[in-house]
Amino acid sequence: MNNLVKIFLFLQLSLGTVILHASEPYPLEYFALRPVISGVSLSPDGKKLLLRKVPSKNAKTIVEIYDAGNLNSEPFRVNADPMEIKGASWLSDSSIVLSLQQQVSNKISGFNRGAFRGKLAKLDLKTKKIKEFKENGVGIVSLLPDEPNKVLITLQAGSTGSRAASAFELPSFYKLDVNTGRKSLVMKGSGERSRVRFDRYGNPVLSYGWDKTSSEWILYYRKPNTKNWVEIYRQNENSFEEFSVLGQDPENENIMFVNAHNGRNTMGLWEFDLTKRQFGELVYARKDVDVSGVRRDSNFWNSSDIVAVSYKTDKTHYEYFDEIEDATYKQLESIIPFSHETYITSRSRDGNSLTIFNVGPKDPGTHYLLKDGKLSVVGSSQPLLDKEKLAEVKMISYKSRHGEELRGYLTIPQGKGPFPLVVMPHGGPYVSVIPSYDEWGQMFANNGYMVFEPEFRGSRNRGLDFYKSAFINGSEAGRKMQDDKDDGALHLIKQGLVDKDRVAMYGWSYGGYAALVAASRDDQIYQCVMAGAAVSDPIYQNNLAKREEWYRGATEIEQNTTWSTAVSPVNEVDKVNVPVLLIHGSVDQRVPIKNVQKYISALEKNDKTSYKYIELEGEDHFGDFSYENQLKLYEGLIDFLKNDCGPGGL
Repeated sequence: MNNLVKIFLFLQLSLGTVILHASEPYPLEYFALRPVISGVSLSPDGKKLLLRKVPSKNAKTIVEIYDAGNLNSEPFRVNADPMEIKGASWLSDSSIVLSLQQQVSNKISGFNRGAFRGKLAKLDLKTKKIKEFKENGVGIVSLLPDEPNKVLITLQAGSTGSRAASAFELPSFYKLDVNTGRKSLVMKGSGERSRVRFDRYGNPVLSYGWDKTSSEWILYYRKPNTKNWVEIYRQNENSFEEFSVLGQDPENENIMFVNAHNGRNTMGLWEFDLTKRQFGELVYARKDVDVSGVRRDSNFWNSSDIVAVSYKTDKTHYEYFDEIEDATYKQLESIIPFSHETYITSRSRDGNSLTIFNVGPKDPGTHYLLKDGKLSVVGSSQPLLDKEKLAEVKMISYKSRHGEELRGYLTIPQGKGPFPLVVMPHGGPYVSVIPSYDEWGQMFANNGYMVFEPEFRGSRNRGLDFYKSAFINGSEAGRKMQDDKDDGALHLIKQGLVDKDRVAMYGWSYGGYAALVAASRDDQIYQCVMAGAAVSDPIYQNNLAKREEWYRGATEIEQNTTWSTAVSPVNEVDKVNVPVLLIHGSVDQRVPIKNVQKYISALEKNDKTSYKYIELEGEDHFGDFSYENQLKLYEGLIDFLKNDCGPGGL
């Protein structure tokens, strides 16, 4: 029996055998499992296959290495107890670099730091030993495919007290020799040069600086094997336009490819001439959505050239410049079941063997191996979930009360409507959400709830005008941004898809903030709200972030404008008129737990007793929760919806 198939059987036994009828939801334990398999990749010679695995529901992540020619063979297994393996990458045919993490404190020590410690280690497959490096707080910048014994790392270097130093974290960069443990300085951290980018050989080629006299951010370029930084672009901090370098023209060292507005509403892929310091040809753009990024050569060991440009609508789409890569992906997408977001995650140096990952609404994530002309399933991220039972997701359009054409995404449960609805706004808020596999959405849908994810004003990917509409004339957080969410729910009610008396909101981070705002709305359409990791006091949160976080250009404006005048949930607790469920991680480093503590205190002061609170012990902000805490979260959400959400439950 394939060792990877055994995972499925083991998990079924460990959770208890459950016989389901077609209409019955999965046990919440199934959704609570951390991704069972992740990080599948091939060694450069294509002979070995590496993966990270959570072998049982309460276990820490381990690494397994298989004979790629025989996945039925017994793997070599490694753990890093008491630390946990968060990442594993091939350096050579016989060595792997491991990223490790451990919780070291029950309290945070500042914005985005303090509760966890990270380290690096080398796994040598010849000796089958792990060598842990002494430095704490080290991060991998990039692998160096031409130097298999070295990796580019960053270490915090401290602050000089300057304006730029207060705006930047100031890392120094080193090449770490994984054989000797010695590191050699590549570039010292400096307030004049920060947010450094390197080429595939480890040469620093791009960096940012700050001109305090003109309040402009400056982008510098440095030719490989030289020491002189040359200014190539500057942008006033009050500009909302974006300018990000995505790669270099392999046929012309003086041409960069950048994703930028350059006077357009939507971002496009442009040529940028380093010698003339100006934009060249517009390579690709659309009027409806931004260019979201690029796809690179699938063979990392040989090239990092751009082969396609991407944009997002109902999924991520690609326009290819490379015919071979285009044909390769089209063939893979034609044979992989429920192909949605299909990626080549690794490839042998000779190009003959590759690993593929597919994920989408009907696929929680499946890993494949293509070797010797044969496509094999390595395993699923969630092997207990039947793809056929997962819910469909579709994009819809609707009009806001303010006249804008908006869109959102519906996760549709099996059965016949009208359904109870969970409105689930994304975090950020200045990000975008594209249909893929959404565990929360699928969990709710599997329990009979339709899920609506609105792309409210301020969401990225829709162009500059749509983005700026969230704060250009003052903050719309808690105002028009909130109306956009409510209007989507009202549209679904009008369409007959949703029962008007069975509507709730659930969100995390900014989405949690939106849920708290919804709890105090006068024109109430919700029967309850569920707020996870919510910003309850925008002024407190913004001041905390400004002291610690790096801001650039529009980011500084959007944060100050948005949060300094946003509707403040903690100040509107007296208006709360529906039951509230609060959830927070005890060591949330992004939205500190003080947010929920302040909100609960305000609830008690105002005699608002229709609330419950779930604290997730030892959890940070971004959702890589333990099995116990994930189950605690899901049981709390479903129980609250059924028993506490409005009269009679939802």
